[in-house]
Amino acid sequence: MSAAAPPLAHAGSRRDAAAELARWWPLAALTLLAAVLRLSTLDLQSLWYDEAFTVVRDLHPGLISTLHSVVHTENNPPLWYLIAWADSRVLGTGAVALRLPSALCGIALVPVAWGIGSELAGRRTATLMAALVAVNPLYVWYSQEARPYGLYVFTAGLAILCFLRADRAPTRSRMALFVLSAALAMLSHYFAVFLVGGMILWLLRAPGERRRLAVGAAAALVLAGLALLPLVIAQGGHGTQWIGRWSLSSRLQAIPQYYLTGYSGGPLGHGVELLVALPVLAGLVIGVRALMGAPSADSAREREGLLVMLWLAAAGILVPLALALLGADYLAPRNLVGAMLPVSAVIAILVGSPRTGRAGALVGTLIVLASLVITIDVNLSPRLQRGNWRSLAHAIGRGPATRAVTTVQLGETPLQYYLPGLRSLRRGTKVLVDEVDETGYAPLRRDATRPPAAGFVLASREDRDGLILLRFTSSSPRFVSEAELRRHVITPAHPEVLVPGDARLSA
Repeated sequence: MSAAAPPLAHAGSRRDAAAELARWWPLAALTLLAAVLRLSTLDLQSLWYDEAFTVVRDLHPGLISTLHSVVHTENNPPLWYLIAWADSRVLGTGAVALRLPSALCGIALVPVAWGIGSELAGRRTATLMAALVAVNPLYVWYSQEARPYGLYVFTAGLAILCFLRADRAPTRSRMALFVLSAALAMLSHYFAVFLVGGMILWLLRAPGERRRLAVGAAAALVLAGLALLPLVIAQGGHGTQWIGRWSLSSRLQAIPQYYLTGYSGGPLGHGVELLVALPVLAGLVIGVRALMGAPSADSAREREGLLVMLWLAAAGILVPLALALLGADYLAPRNLVGAMLPVSAVIAILVGSPRTGRAGALVGTLIVLASLVITIDVNLSPRLQRGNWRSLAHAIGRGPATRAVTTVQLGETPLQYYLPGLRSLRRGTKVLVDEVDETGYAPLRRDATRPPAAGFVLASREDRDGLILLRFTSSSPRFVSEAELRRHVITPAHPEVLVPGDARLSA
């Protein structure tokens, strides 16, 4: 009998290992899928205006200079810029290096989402929640952008997970972790304050010792918010004027579009948006009907989880909407990317409930597959990607000092990034040029092909994935005023004029 015992013990350990593998392989597979979707195409798209702005205007060799730029040119808290500065000192300022922190945050968000689902309603909800985060085109988009949004979503998810654990079994250590993660979220993006505020109010509803711990956490987070207030005032909403020029009704329509088809999903049309929305709506109906059945311990847990996620979604979306209606309008759909986490959790709870059976499993699979198809389509279709300023800069090439490049505002910093040495031409000056490269996108001005000044003729036209280059040349260098060049930008949008650093200028 003693001789037979070791093989039996070994068989038991193998069974335990197999059970452990069966338990965790879905999370491992989804995390790997998230990594492939984010890292394999990290350099696929050109940097767009905001990303290039970070490099051209914000990042400097010195940390103090970088922070000074953040105060005077940005409208976000400093955490992401500190990470970007450290990253650029080690890895440089290439597209992969700049986007890598966001990609890593997007990958790390998958196990965080799994944890959120587990806390809310169990394993099936955890699997669907992690799958939604791994493949949703909006999450993938911001995991491949050198801006604070990827970090914001990750820290918001971490705060939600710590909040749920502190709410379920409040201890000093759990409340401390919640305070730390919530403070990191607020240091990542100002809109985190709405989610954090909702979590604090939810914790404060509990009586006795739980409320005392919650009051301490709330006080610490209020102090963290007050510490950010001088920075908010100093920044003064730099670069947010575009929000007010975008009608509120259009922005409200864009919020579900962003979630269903991603930031760049507009060209897909409302038909594709509806096709993605249908399984989501069907899943919500199936889930609600299942929860309305005979009560059980599992259904009570699901109802509680659903209630808290609806509360956080309302705090993250409806509060900024109310402020916008009252005049403090900073309601851009991309600022709500953190609030999409509780929205995803609502879908995961209702569709992923074991009470929905095979119908819920089928609908959940359809939702994940639809998101995955759109995410892959973005990687294959230039019309769904960021403007290809990299290709346009290659078409322009590195030319002589006797040329000028006109563009729209969205092209200014990408062209400066891909064509180092270009600088903005000061107003009221003239520049000596024998070539003017005019860039923009459709719709073009009616007189776009008219020469920008006397003596110039249209030499060539190129189209790089919707970005257009018109090259005008002159037989000899001529002085052309900044006002003439600015008036002739070929797209009816805010004009910019760029010239080489060694261009010859005249008052």
